[in-house]
Amino acid sequence: MRHAKPSLHHPSQALAAHRHQHFRLERWHRWSLYAVLSGLTLSGAVWLIARYFLRQVGEFGESLHPWEHPAIQVHGGLAMLCLFLLGALLQLHMRRAHRAQRNRATGWSMIALFASLSMSGYALYYLASEQSRIWWSGAHSVLGLGLPLLLILHILIGRKTIHNF
Repeated sequence: MRHAKPSLHHPSQALAAHRHQHFRLERWHRWSLYAVLSGLTLSGAVWLIARYFLRQVGEFGESLHPWEHPAIQVHGGLAMLCLFLLGALLQLHMRRAHRAQRNRATGWSMIALFASLSMSGYALYYLASEQSRIWWSGAHSVLGLGLPLLLILHILIGRKTIHNF
């Protein structure tokens, strides 16, 4: 027996269709994001530790730790991959979830956080003077270390919302 598809033009059927929509990413996209975001967090943390806790003071002053430069190179490369993966989320995940009015608070918070991280990263690379670099770096570091917490919250609330429908 064939069942009629719910009409997306009829308001009550459209709402019911949106409620039962799953917004979980495809496995490749989800694991790519997890890998890139884990790499970004790890490379950022390695850079912070090397920069602020592992530098040595020699006869010519403070010297760079050998991990600083590779960590920041990996971090910059992963940031480019992250922007690509986030762009794909616009159509596949964000737009549909927003229309269905699902998980909006943490979703918009994630968008604001990623935008702030992108802009502060850009500012560190292109705009920061020696005087302002410490402020840009501090803001970027605090935001970056907060990202995993917000992501976990977003996922947990999203899963809870799915189970409530």
